[in-house]
This record gives sequence, C-alpha cells and structure tokens, in this order.
Amino acid sequence: MLISSLVVIGANAQSKKKERKGEFYFSWGYNKEWYTRSTVRVMQPELGNDYKLKNISGHDHPGWDEGLFKIALSIPQYNYRLGYIFDRKRGLGWEINFDHTKFIIGDQDAKIVGKMGNRQVDTTVAFNQANGYYYYLNNGANFLLFNLTKRWHFYEAANGNIKIDGFGKAGIGPVIPHVENRFSLRDSANDPHFQIGGWNVGVEAALRATFFKMIYLEYANKLDFASYSGLRIYKGKARQSFGCYEMILSLGVTFPMGKREK
Repeated sequence: MLISSLVVIGANAQSKKKERKGEFYFSWGYNKEWYTRSTVRVMQPELGNDYKLKNISGHDHPGWDEGLFKIALSIPQYNYRLGYIFDRKRGLGWEINFDHTKFIIGDQDAKIVGKMGNRQVDTTVAFNQANGYYYYLNNGANFLLFNLTKRWHFYEAANGNIKIDGFGKAGIGPVIPHVENRFSLRDSANDPHFQIGGWNVGVEAALRATFFKMIYLEYANKLDFASYSGLRIYKGKARQSFGCYEMILSLGVTFPMGKREK
C-alpha cells in the first residue's frame, strides 16, 4: 500500500514538472460595430475654415456579410489577437489586440457651426456626395491596443477535450486610420492614406471554448473610446472622437510554452 502511494505521488510530481508555465495564442475573426454620435472639427487655415460638423452619426461596413469567400480575407472588418498567458495558474497575460473597423458618415443633415471662408456660420447642410461631402475611415478606423488580460476557468471535460474560459481584457494604444474625405464641391478630395492619428482605450469581455486543447472559438463584446487628431484633409487637418460598441467572433489556436513549472 505504501509503495503504491509513493508511485502515485511520484507520478503526480512528474506530471506537474511537465506542465508549461505559459501559454501562447493567436486568433483571426470578424466584427460588427455601432458608434456614438460625434463632432468632426475641420481646420483649413488657407481656406479660412475652422468649423464643426456637430452631432454626426456614423456606421460601419462589415463586408463579411457580402460574401466572405468571394473577397480577400483582409477586406471585411477583421480582427486578430496575439497573446501570451505568462501565469496559467492565475490566468494573467498580455495581448496585442487589433481591430480593422470602419467608420463612415452616411447621408444626413449636418449642423455646421464655426468659420467658413472667414465668415461665421451656423447652418445645416445636406451631407452627401452630390454636395461634395463625404468622410470615410473605410479602410479602417483601426484600433490597436496593448492589453493586460485575465482568464477564469468555467468548465473542463474530464478528458480535457472541451474547456470553457472567460477573459477580461483592458488596454491602450494608437489608432491607425485610413482617411478619405471631401468637404465641399469647392474643395479637392484628400489623398487617401494610412496614418498614426491619435489614441484609443478599450475593455473587452470574451467567452472562449477550446476543443482538443488547441483549437478555440471566442465570442467577445468590446467597448472602445477613440480620439483622432491631425487627420489630413485638403489643405488642413481634422479631429474627431467617438465611442464604439463592438461584437467579435474569432477562431484561434493555443498551446503551452515557456519554462516548465517546478
């Protein structure tokens, strides 16, 4: 009996030694967004313009709902996660968190307050392409976050082939918008481009189902606040801030790595 107990203890100790302390994961998925109303400030000193488009509504452009397998995987609103859990016992880790989101000002009556052509204005215009107005972050409003993460174990099958975990994530980072716009028929369109154009902060709650210890499906809800500044427009700059609610579905892989626990 004593010998059997010692064998079991030895086997458990050996198993514990083999367990890795860390865990690496990567995922790719797609998202859907809803935005708060916001104000766009347009500054074109050479044209005598410094005005605000107030209480503007914007929408996303998912892309994946238009035939995901007919276009390149990176054209729809996508996201990826690259993370490392450095303490598996306490579920602590870090993550590089990128969301290719899109923000478009749709056709609407927009209130303009400020200075246009060196004259004070307080008026409403029809914001649409027929009048020369459009504003797209259609190749990305693009949130990049450096997150700290926490994992909670909810369920694991006896054979370990099904596991359910919850994740909490929070971070800060830059926004990398692709800016495309025009603010009247008198103006030329800007030169569409990517730029580092401000910062964002975000929090995320996710539910992850892992199958056969390596493949997982993750559903997440996220709140993000993004502040854009220095956005290049025709002969000037623009700035804007908005809040965003985001739903994300991702497919990923995960595997243990790092030093073995003692």
